[in-house]
Parts: sequence; structure tokens; C-alpha cells
Amino acid sequence: MRRTDQTFGPGVDRLTLTKGSPLVSLSDLGAVHGTMQVNLHWTAREAEPAARPAGERLRGLLHPTLFRPMTMPQPANQILAVDLDLGALYELQDGTKGVVQPLGNYYGDLQHSPYIRLSRDDRSGAPSGEMLYIDLEKKDLFKRILIFVYIYDETPAFDRTHAVVTLAPPGGRPIEVRLDQRASQARSCAVALIENKGGNLTVRREAKYVYGFQAELDRLYGWGLQWQRGVKSGA
Repeated sequence: MRRTDQTFGPGVDRLTLTKGSPLVSLSDLGAVHGTMQVNLHWTAREAEPAARPAGERLRGLLHPTLFRPMTMPQPANQILAVDLDLGALYELQDGTKGVVQPLGNYYGDLQHSPYIRLSRDDRSGAPSGEMLYIDLEKKDLFKRILIFVYIYDETPAFDRTHAVVTLAPPGGRPIEVRLDQRASQARSCAVALIENKGGNLTVRREAKYVYGFQAELDRLYGWGLQWQRGVKSGA
């Protein structure tokens, strides 16, 4: 199958799904053929200088650095590591269910079931980000696909990563969902739900933040998979 990579940079006419306008039909747009790319892109944020507790500041006034080594302040522009992961829960019309994600090396397969493939695991927020491919030629086999993002390890909150998920169907406008809501303790986010309803393939913005991981997303959407704790290869 021939695959053509599309552009996700500035200047591209995009359709942004919002709370007020959360739904778009790929079928109505005529964008249900070829391979759709789903891109996750984010940027590292600058570290915020930590404020000293009031009691510590008072003690500092009473005993200025006496018997204590001087602590060098952390540079305000120090870049913190960010590691977000892109994944997809899928359910096919025949009842087959599963997940595509870096954790556990479930990268999927584009040529065979589930016809969804994750290309790579980006751990640094590179310009290309992470890319998921969905074979729209097999759209009649899909029932629903939940695109999600989760925080791996100690990563800043979603609203500080400037994360954007972009779905780019061939021949159609890129569709983006911005993960910019304040959810300081959230570890996972259900980004968008792709559904096949009577042959009409739709994309709906979800932007639902949860404080757990994939198992909590599973419960929220009733997938019914069994989950266990895992780590990335080389992590």
C-alpha cells in the first residue's frame, strides 16, 4: 500500500475541533480512503523556579546561611524532559478489541488486523512527534477507535506541554484537537473517538482527562480489556 506523508506545519488549513464544535464526518468530507495519519506533537516546557516556603524564608532572615551550604537557584529557563505517548483503543465489527501503544510494544499492524500501526515512540518532543496510521480502506471493519494520550513517568501537566493531536485523512483538511485544558493531576486523556455508524465515519472531540491510565480510560468507555502494569523497552 502506498503511503504519502502529509504536512503538519504552519500554513496548513486545519479544522480545529472545540467544545462548541466537536464533531466532523469524514464520510461527508469524502475523506475515507487511503491511510489516515494521526500525529501527536508536543514541546518541552521551561521549569518554574520553586518558591521557598514562608517558614524557610523566615529562618533565612534569622540565620542567614549560617552553618548551611548555599543552594544554587535552578535556572528559570531550564528545559524539563517531556514524554507523552500516543495510543488507540480499537473495536472491530466482529467484536475484536485491543490497544495500540508503545507500552508493551503493541505497535499494531497496518497490513493486517487491526489495520492500525504506531510508527515510533518519541521520548523527547521531536518536531515529527509520534505518528499513528489507520487504513481507511478497511473502514467497514471498524466499529470505534479511541485516540488517547498518556503521560509516561514524571512529565509536566498536559496544559504545560502544548500538545496537539492532528488527524490527517488523505484528500481532507487536517483535524486537530488541542490538549490545553488545565488538568494538573491528570495522567491520561481521551482525545478523539472515531466511530462507524451505518457506514458514516465520524470523528468526535472527547478531551476527557482522567487521573489514572489506560485501565481508567477502558472503564470510562466500556472496552472491557484486562490491564497490568508495564514499562517501556529500555526504560
